[in-house]
Amino acid sequence: MSTQNLVTPSADGIAASARAAKKGKGLPPVHKWNPPFCGDLDMRIARDGTWFYLGTPIGRFELVRLFSSILRKDGDDYFLVTPVEKVGITVDDAPFVAVDFTAEGSGEAQVLTFHTHVGDTAVAGPDHPIRVTRDPETGEPSPYVLVRANLEALIDRKSFYRLVEIGAHHDGWFGLWSSGEFFRIIPSDELPEG
Repeated sequence: MSTQNLVTPSADGIAASARAAKKGKGLPPVHKWNPPFCGDLDMRIARDGTWFYLGTPIGRFELVRLFSSILRKDGDDYFLVTPVEKVGITVDDAPFVAVDFTAEGSGEAQVLTFHTHVGDTAVAGPDHPIRVTRDPETGEPSPYVLVRANLEALIDRKSFYRLVEIGAHHDGWFGLWSSGEFFRIIPSDELPEG
């Protein structure tokens, strides 16, 4: 007979564990934690960055920020991880949305710093690459920037349009320079005239 108490994971329990594990101002070391998998939580991050619990949007930014700080991607799956539990959640596209960016310098010396809807920043470069996928049917681009350990932000439409305005041609591609790296968006010869 087992004396272990089986507990159904809940958002409140995960939040309490996350608060207890948070030390200092930085992000918790979720990459070092290897707790047992406790099942899936009815939590979903929509493509627009809205977090849902039990089908209802989570309206408190502080709670969303807390959950985002313990998010981890293992393979193709997303988890909220604390020192004592690991629960699966659903992510429609990318877990974060880059809602703004700043550009300093120009050409190869340009540096792009992205800001997410949950308060993270990422300086595009070798450690935080930009990638663009295109819908095979419509050709519609979906641009992303790596924010932290396997976690990307979808770059929102207004920011992407601004990025295109400062793009450049290099080696047959139209793309973006940041931190000495060139990130391809589209082959130059596929750009519409105008």
